[in-house]
Amino acid sequence: MTDTNSSIRLNKFLAQQGVASRRGADTLVFDGRVHVNGVVADSPGIKVAPGDTVEVDGKPIASTPQDEPTVILLHKPIQTVTTASDPQGRKTVLDLLPQNLRHQRPFPVGRLDYFSEGLLLLTTDGDLCYRLTHPKWHLPKTYLVVVRGRVPESAIRTMQAGMTLREGEKLAPVKVKTRQPKQNSQVLEMTLIQGINRQIRRMCRDLDLTILKLKRISMGPIRLGPLNPGEHRVLSRVETRNLRRAVGLN
Repeated sequence: MTDTNSSIRLNKFLAQQGVASRRGADTLVFDGRVHVNGVVADSPGIKVAPGDTVEVDGKPIASTPQDEPTVILLHKPIQTVTTASDPQGRKTVLDLLPQNLRHQRPFPVGRLDYFSEGLLLLTTDGDLCYRLTHPKWHLPKTYLVVVRGRVPESAIRTMQAGMTLREGEKLAPVKVKTRQPKQNSQVLEMTLIQGINRQIRRMCRDLDLTILKLKRISMGPIRLGPLNPGEHRVLSRVETRNLRRAVGLN
């Protein structure tokens, strides 16, 4: 393997090819599933150059990265898992995409849980996925949360001040806007600046609030817009450029 000016790190190469995010590529390497020129790769940081043969699980990976990585905006419906495949046979977000996009092997950016819906990004751009899921580059995410009954002002103040979850995790303040309550429910618009797992559901649990519906409507500069559940669209070049800039990528 020749280390030339055009060589790049193995994990970056795998991310560029849409095999996995950089973190996912690291895991593939550490699990011994990646070979370079017939030898098991021992580090995700080794360099690969043009002409090198890279294989994952015995399958060769194309050596030419895509010139135009794809970023897909999907309105994830409820009861759909945010993975490429599911051992339980449940519908995945990739099942909702047409064959031509599935062939590009996009991977989901982060997660939305099984009973949540709304904005989900999928991309073949490994660098972008890495930045969007890294705590240092975390973008604000906004959700519409339908809660049973009226939400006490004390609960809203607790969320806005920053609270500590039952498990001990300390949360940054959450922006909360209330909408006119209906007879049996109230809608909260909540903007989070952290990536805590199931944060809204756990906050509402600790505040004795029952969530009826949870929908993500924006992520950084990208908004869900009029897409219906299960529908998708490919981001424009301008949208993709703005998204990359938001996480410090040129």
